[in-house]
Amino acid sequence: MPRKTARRGSTAQKSSQTLQMPMSAESGKANREASVAVTETQHMTASIASLTLDTPFRPFQKKKPKPPEKVFPFLLLPSELRIKIYEYFFADITEVLDLSRENHKRIHKNLGLMRTCRLISNEATHFFYSTRTFRLFPTTPGRYYKTKKPLLARLSARQRRCLTRIEMRLGPGWSAPPAGWVVNAALGLQDCIHVHTLAVYVQVDPSDNIFNEFRRADGFYEEFSRELLASTLKGLPAVRTIEFDAYESVQKRGPMMRSLFSVATESGKAITWGPDRGWFGAPEDPEPPTKNGVPNRYLDSVPITGFTAQGFVAAA
Repeated sequence: MPRKTARRGSTAQKSSQTLQMPMSAESGKANREASVAVTETQHMTASIASLTLDTPFRPFQKKKPKPPEKVFPFLLLPSELRIKIYEYFFADITEVLDLSRENHKRIHKNLGLMRTCRLISNEATHFFYSTRTFRLFPTTPGRYYKTKKPLLARLSARQRRCLTRIEMRLGPGWSAPPAGWVVNAALGLQDCIHVHTLAVYVQVDPSDNIFNEFRRADGFYEEFSRELLASTLKGLPAVRTIEFDAYESVQKRGPMMRSLFSVATESGKAITWGPDRGWFGAPEDPEPPTKNGVPNRYLDSVPITGFTAQGFVAAA
């Protein structure tokens, strides 16, 4: 029995020696491969460095992360300074806004400021909508000209409450006004509680003689404009002033303007004049003097090479 135990012990020692020999051989082989890889890397580094004679070789280093930027304390500024910043921020947007395809490109990105926080939303919304003139019905040719949902109908009640000035353009579509040019509840005029000025800008007077062969009927557009102005004044709860302006060809004593003046006089609102036409005084006062001897009726008196008044009207 003791002999068998001794034999088993010697056999176990031999097996452990045989197991250690392959493991030591494998570790030595791995060390040799690692040393060879290091040598090859050094050789490649030296060869790359030899190609750059003027620039010393620098090992690759990761960029250090930038420290976080300090947040500007915008909300700690006085409200007067914040409003001044809003003025610079919206300076590129025109003062008169119409429903146009360009609005998304020119305006939509800037309106993202109003999604910052509640305080900035309230201040920026009131500043933007109270310092711009919003056109009642679209006059820009294109996709939205005949829409039945004008610009005011696309605004929210909160935005309409910030408006202070609305413009009505008369003249486009003088032979066939768009179907969307109608005053209804969808416009939300009852929400415009701070609109104190209604600007009426007349582009065309169809009663002019050059429209004789093109107008729909005598007095049609004058009556349409008269009813449109009357219904608009009836829908706006806080209008105090009506500002009239026109293109140079529109006469102050023409049928178009006289019909609009009668509506404004009956409403009891104050009548003022815009800067383009140069009118002054009362509605019954004469026309302003001509500039440089050029009459006001430019379609009849100013010759344009290659064009006639009839061709101009037909194109319109």
